[in-house]
Amino acid sequence: MLGDDVERIAGARPPLVFLHEGLGSRSAWRDFPAALARATGREATVFSRAGYGQARARERWPVGFMHDEARALAVDEEAILIGHSDGGSIALLYAAAHPVRALILEAPHVFVEDETVTSIAALRGQAGLVDALGRHHRDARATFDGWSGVWLDPAFRAWNIEACLPRVTAPTLVIQGADDEYGTIAQVDAIRAKLGGPCETLILPDCGHAPHRDQPARTLAAMAAFVQSITSTSSGGGSA
Repeated sequence: MLGDDVERIAGARPPLVFLHEGLGSRSAWRDFPAALARATGREATVFSRAGYGQARARERWPVGFMHDEARALAVDEEAILIGHSDGGSIALLYAAAHPVRALILEAPHVFVEDETVTSIAALRGQAGLVDALGRHHRDARATFDGWSGVWLDPAFRAWNIEACLPRVTAPTLVIQGADDEYGTIAQVDAIRAKLGGPCETLILPDCGHAPHRDQPARTLAAMAAFVQSITSTSSGGGSA
């Protein structure tokens, strides 16, 4: 399920499982997963999702690709899922149907906003972007065109996963940049209002779409403290 582009970091259980963003990959996380694993003493799995990194390009990018990925995912029921952007959405979809210990979400999406679509459309004219992505993807052009094509498809405007939130009962930390160009605080508000389990939120000033890159020290500290709070208790969260 995880493919060949996987990094495993030794440590204690429960494990950390990283789900990257829409144009991310295993390597695009850089050293952040290792830093969090060290800070928490936990084992970690970092991998490139289907069509990303060194994995083969997708033949199709259906509007429901995040639902498809959540259905294909299989992780330890004690896992702490750490999802960024699209990866955060996939983590929510997975936790709505399967038990997990906890969720840490960076800039997750639960519905489509105008700001997201506008910013993704602007990427298509950005010189050098695909070349830069080539450092992390076997076929950067196919990955970019496939992913952006879904988000800019008029049919995708109806994509909404708020209905799954009440079924997510695992303890959750949501981290959002105040200056995120791909999503607003409305995403955080919807998750906090509708999640079926306890939810902590952290809004970081002077921070864009990737808190672990824009505010690495504060993001690492917040995540490590949350993991410690979850693992120091005898009972973990699950999903209905």
